[in-house]
Amino acid sequence: MIDKASRSSDLQRSLSRLHQLLAHTPRVEEGSTRVLRELLADIERLLGRDARAPASPASPAGLPPASHSRLEALAVEFEAEHPSLAAGVREFIDLLGQAGL
Repeated sequence: MIDKASRSSDLQRSLSRLHQLLAHTPRVEEGSTRVLRELLADIERLLGRDARAPASPASPAGLPPASHSRLEALAVEFEAEHPSLAAGVREFIDLLGQAGL
């Protein structure tokens, strides 16, 4: 079983990879880029939160379910023109699920 520190480290690496892919992917629609950056910032805040701090009542697992849906929608949108970015988003979604977020 993978421990919490290892999952957090995997998520941080995947998050960094997504930022790099986004920065080096040409011609991503501005609206999609903005949404992805907002979601990644939300996730960074969640990962940086003190582990002893309680999750918000609206989101017991820490990440709102709508965030998963928005990430999935972006992955589908990127699939044709930006397959590397789509793969990175899907990998990150999988890691979030494994971490219970």
